[in-house]
Amino acid sequence: MLNAAAVAHANRSQLPSAGARRTALPLPDHWILIPALLLLALGLLMVASASIPLGADPRMGHNQPFFFLIRQGVFVLIGLLAAGIVFQIPIARWRRAGPLLILAAVGLLILVLIPGIGKEVNGSIRWIGAGPINIQVSEIAKLFALIYVAGYLKRHGGELRMADFHTSAMALARPIGVLAVLAVLLLLEPDFGSVVVLMAAALGMVFLAGVNLWQFGALQVGTLAVMAMLILSSPYRQDRVLSFLEPWKDPFGKGYQLAQSLIAIGRGELFGVGLGESVQKLFYLPEAHTDFLFAVLAEELGLVGILLVITLFMTLVWRAFKIGRRAERLNMNFSAYLAYGIGLWFGIQALFNMGVNMGALPTKGLTLPLMSYGGSSVVVMCVALALLLRIDVETRAGGVHGE
Repeated sequence: MLNAAAVAHANRSQLPSAGARRTALPLPDHWILIPALLLLALGLLMVASASIPLGADPRMGHNQPFFFLIRQGVFVLIGLLAAGIVFQIPIARWRRAGPLLILAAVGLLILVLIPGIGKEVNGSIRWIGAGPINIQVSEIAKLFALIYVAGYLKRHGGELRMADFHTSAMALARPIGVLAVLAVLLLLEPDFGSVVVLMAAALGMVFLAGVNLWQFGALQVGTLAVMAMLILSSPYRQDRVLSFLEPWKDPFGKGYQLAQSLIAIGRGELFGVGLGESVQKLFYLPEAHTDFLFAVLAEELGLVGILLVITLFMTLVWRAFKIGRRAERLNMNFSAYLAYGIGLWFGIQALFNMGVNMGALPTKGLTLPLMSYGGSSVVVMCVALALLLRIDVETRAGGVHGE
């Protein structure tokens, strides 16, 4: 009798406590995991297809058809490993680290502009060399900036929504001032595309936080005016806008890249010419495996491939907003705004990349998230999705592990 009681007590002591059972995190959202993994896999497939001619060209010095695929595969593995580590970190730690992260972002953007440290590629100084790889600091800066903005909105969201004009205006001016510093540093690289994506995502977060509409409207007008001035003040940016409006006016000069992209998309028709059968990637379309990967995908997989990619990105954005809304209902405001920011970032950058490839927007140096060749972009995007997954599981756990 005593032995039986002792065994029962021992068995009960090995079971997790009620508190441990309550605080166990649920499994990550498959509506984020599956689309993200599909985009990564499809990206690897298209990078392989688009970069084989470049990798095999002896003039490039690689002499390896799958040179870019191998590197991209390594970047994806690093990104998944980094995402696994980030997923284990409670969101509250990121909120507390927000001010330090924005300082780190400013420091990195200054560092890349120092001669001898920043590396110039195609006329832009956006990278810091680290052995065999180049780190694009603007990708890291965008993520850190969104974390900072989410933390600021949690701390001062009430001031933004106040009826008092002076209080709400000052609350709005402070984060915009910080973002303006980042924008200036990005423009010095120059990286106008990252400025547009960062400002659009951050302003979207501010709008969702409930800012005064009159002040937000004035801010929008001011931002558009500054963007217009930046375009008009730079012959380089003017050429990009004009070539975007009339690419066929100079199809072998200023409009060459867009003209070749439109040819690739037009050749794809409904079902595409077949995987690996693209003609435009044969040195007709510059940057076929990076900024214009979407055009090669459209040529080889057709409208079906285009709709598949759009659907996957729409799913990610939809889930990000759904997770953000759930966090907002639980009063986890930092998590909510960060989820909104990540969703806006993915959606805006994907939209801009596709729009550029299809001639709907001026040419910008923006990658297609999770798909285009580039280690910094893939790793940072994987980390951003890990943050979104962490927000999801914390909100589904009832905020026990949250803010």
